[in-house]
Amino acid sequence: MNKISKLQYISQGNTWEEQVNNITTALNHGVKWVQLRWKESPKEQVFDLARLVKVWCMSNQAKLIINDHVDIAKSVNADGVHLGLADMNISDAKRLLGEGKIYGGTANSLEDIYLRIQEGCDYIGLGPFRFTATKLNLSPILGLEGYKNIIAHLKTLNSFPPIIAIGGIQLEDIKSLQDAGVYGVALSKYITETPQEVIKIQELL
Repeated sequence: MNKISKLQYISQGNTWEEQVNNITTALNHGVKWVQLRWKESPKEQVFDLARLVKVWCMSNQAKLIINDHVDIAKSVNADGVHLGLADMNISDAKRLLGEGKIYGGTANSLEDIYLRIQEGCDYIGLGPFRFTATKLNLSPILGLEGYKNIIAHLKTLNSFPPIIAIGGIQLEDIKSLQDAGVYGVALSKYITETPQEVIKIQELL
């Protein structure tokens, strides 16, 4: 199984220029996992950008995960996909992309996690930790206690996928999230605005 990065960068930007600038900056500062997420864009533009980002990621020994668009992930031979609860089912994505790829899924509750486990997720993006302006239609905020409660339940299972915390996470949150049993963190705005912090974050993880 492909190794799941403990630090995941979710790309940010409303325009082509913003996406390109933010992704290249993150890679230049040592990010090794880029989830290409560009919800507001026409699909053709996402495809064109994905082809570019795949090359940049290969040059930086970084993994490329495509948010939502399984067909684009297949076309550019991305390392995997990340699917929201309203996107394609993980099982269907596996039939399209095949084995050897990384399959991530969003979850907002313990029930969602059990669904994702049934589908065969490789990792779960669980959140939001706190309010984030990056996402429209935000699910209920989990907070630190929410993570603690969910992971306590998961520890009664024989095994469960790595849990990646997401949603408004700052540098000072990482230690307490790790103590709660979280495997890693997915950051968007924080890395976009302070890419120089990437090394510090990686040292904490």
